[in-house]
Amino acid sequence: MPEIVELLASPVHRFEGRPADGPAPAPPGELVGQVEIRAGLGIVGDRYFGRPAHRDAVVTVIASESLPPGIGLTQVRRNILVAGIAVDDLVGSVLHLDSGSGPVRLAVRRRANPCAWMDVTVGPGAFKALRGHGGIRCSPLDDGTLRVGPVTVMIE
Repeated sequence: MPEIVELLASPVHRFEGRPADGPAPAPPGELVGQVEIRAGLGIVGDRYFGRPAHRDAVVTVIASESLPPGIGLTQVRRNILVAGIAVDDLVGSVLHLDSGSGPVRLAVRRRANPCAWMDVTVGPGAFKALRGHGGIRCSPLDDGTLRVGPVTVMIE
């Protein structure tokens, strides 16, 4: 059964500068049990919310199956970690996620390509291993709420 494993809404960008210097410290509370999504704007409280340069790719989704055991959103800096959904194959589709409060539609615009930071935060070789499996960048089409736990999925 598909599920939302983790949700991240971080007010700060932690991967700045050179990967060899390491990421900035995580602010408290960036992993949350639920997120509020606004159509065309993103996740309320996230660093990219309402930023014009990111509106077509403001929500990121990655499959837990793409990650090594024990690795989650704080290491890969995506917003939604799912299990049981092959998200990397969805570019050009609309992903519907309903965790109990009604569906939230996400227009899947493009792949979320990994960067050199992955070798630091996930482990050596992760940058190369995550190519083609780094998740997706989406634009929300609806206002809504997503929660950690079971999720109903529809793809159009």
